[in-house]
Amino acid sequence: MIPIAKPLLGEEEKKAVCQVIDSGVIASGPKTKEFEEKYAEYVGTKYALATSSGTTALHLGLLALGIKEGDEVIIPSFSFIASVNSILFCNAIPKFCDVDEKTFNIDDIKIEKLITKKTKAIMPVHLYGMAADMKNIQEIADKHDLMVIGDAAQAHGAILNGKMVGSFGNLECFSFYPTKNMTTSEGGMVTTNDEELFEKADSIRNHGREKTKWGYEHGRIGYNYRTTDIASAVGLEQLKKLPNFLKKRRENAKLYNKNLKGAEIPYILKGAEHAYHQYTIKCKKREKLIEILKKNEIGFGIYYPKPLHHYLHLQKFGHKDLKVSERLVNEVISIPVHPALSEKDLEKVAEVINGAYQHHDI
Repeated sequence: MIPIAKPLLGEEEKKAVCQVIDSGVIASGPKTKEFEEKYAEYVGTKYALATSSGTTALHLGLLALGIKEGDEVIIPSFSFIASVNSILFCNAIPKFCDVDEKTFNIDDIKIEKLITKKTKAIMPVHLYGMAADMKNIQEIADKHDLMVIGDAAQAHGAILNGKMVGSFGNLECFSFYPTKNMTTSEGGMVTTNDEELFEKADSIRNHGREKTKWGYEHGRIGYNYRTTDIASAVGLEQLKKLPNFLKKRRENAKLYNKNLKGAEIPYILKGAEHAYHQYTIKCKKREKLIEILKKNEIGFGIYYPKPLHHYLHLQKFGHKDLKVSERLVNEVISIPVHPALSEKDLEKVAEVINGAYQHHDI
């Protein structure tokens, strides 16, 4: 079986974890601080804050921005459920925006008509590792005095116009789930250049604590969204490997781009470097292609089978202008692109898909 994803963990991660265990400091400590500093340096921000997951990173980011009950946050209708749930955690209101047919990211042309007096922020999602059009989004945000929180859960190493994803907007949020471009097993990160946002998020992450002599002064409601030094030790080793992981993902994608015939390959925004968390194609007869992939023991993923506004707890936020999202969920299919794939694996995947198109099966 050629798997759709495969985390690559080696002796370096094992050694790093053992060193942390031997040190006796296994909660959030010096390794976490080092991980935060190295990650901020990597994405090009002044600050980074490690969290227990990508979802808690998003929630923490929204809270740091002051998003509260009744506030509206504009979000693409085509994304993972964590994006919108983080807004609901704040008792805020998600305003669904349709996505661009090519990039799968929020359609910035449709953002402005969703803005009301209650709108406080825009949450673009860099889906599959393709950067959203942050220049246009930031211009809209500046025009209407809105904040921008980027959902970068799938975009480690993605670049737009020479800037790394993670350095856009007021802040951005990453996930380190095992299928991501790098992992800490579970974990997340908030990145920002804003010292005030960083300090507020740092407090909320740790039960609302303030920096005092004894450390038990709680100036606001907070949560335990900390990560551990065990996870951070893994993250530090993974971060060292991330450039090579990305190089291999891009090489794999380039091979698909060259060899796939008939399938609609991923679109690259001008000035962007795709991180290829997923290599996602569109197929009108997806069920037939799934049948063929299964028969040939090739892994695949449907990310995602429903637009967000079709989930029961989110239906009340739906509206008529979400047609692209509603169509894409029936066409998208992701094929293996991870660094563990051999050239033989990639050739097999391309050959099987090409055969399906050539024989008019799809």
